[in-house]
Amino acid sequence: MASTAGTLLELRGLCAGYGSARVLHDIDLSVRRGETLVVIGRNGVGKTTLIETIIGLTTHHAGEIWFDGKRVDGLPAHRRNRAGIAWVPQEREVFRSLSVEVNLSVVRRAGPWDIARVYTLFPRLKERRRHYASQLSGGEQQMLALGRALMTNPTLLLLDEPVEGLAPLIVAEMLDAIDRMRIETGMTIVMVEQKYDLALAHSERCAVIDHGSVVHSGASDELLHNPALIDRLLGVYA
Repeated sequence: MASTAGTLLELRGLCAGYGSARVLHDIDLSVRRGETLVVIGRNGVGKTTLIETIIGLTTHHAGEIWFDGKRVDGLPAHRRNRAGIAWVPQEREVFRSLSVEVNLSVVRRAGPWDIARVYTLFPRLKERRRHYASQLSGGEQQMLALGRALMTNPTLLLLDEPVEGLAPLIVAEMLDAIDRMRIETGMTIVMVEQKYDLALAHSERCAVIDHGSVVHSGASDELLHNPALIDRLLGVYA
């Protein structure tokens, strides 16, 4: 059975983890084409595991992952990437011994995203294009990691805490770039973010995970304006 019309990614009864240890339990979640879904929750509840399960880096125990009308839970990570899923890990993992421009060019696949377009999105990278990635600041490395993912011309972009540890001005620049990707190119994004207020303000829908299960899903702005529900779901107290 193929995915629902208009749905790009669908998780059905998904159970996954690391080796014999299960972290995710019966996850049901869907992402529509062109939307940003943010996944939030307290530390250690399974958010990163969810992202790594979608890209294929965990142990699959049960359930199904459908992407673009095809079941992909049996595919290794590199084949999911070739199918159109790109991942920006929390640790960035840029090629530190290569220049900015080489980091971008070595992963390029045919499509609308090229180096010129990445430089338009992140002018800082154009300024630093001949520098080694190891010479960049943390914020610039995050821009490079995101730009490198875009150079694969994905249909779905997975972002794991893209603004963690960044200065406020860089946070604003990163979130603006993510918004522009969504608005200008119709990019579909699944974003894990610890800063729940920023995440909800820059997404259409949200899912809250607790103890490896989805305990809430709905419109992001509705949750953003419901502090009592946020307190109950996330344990956030004034």
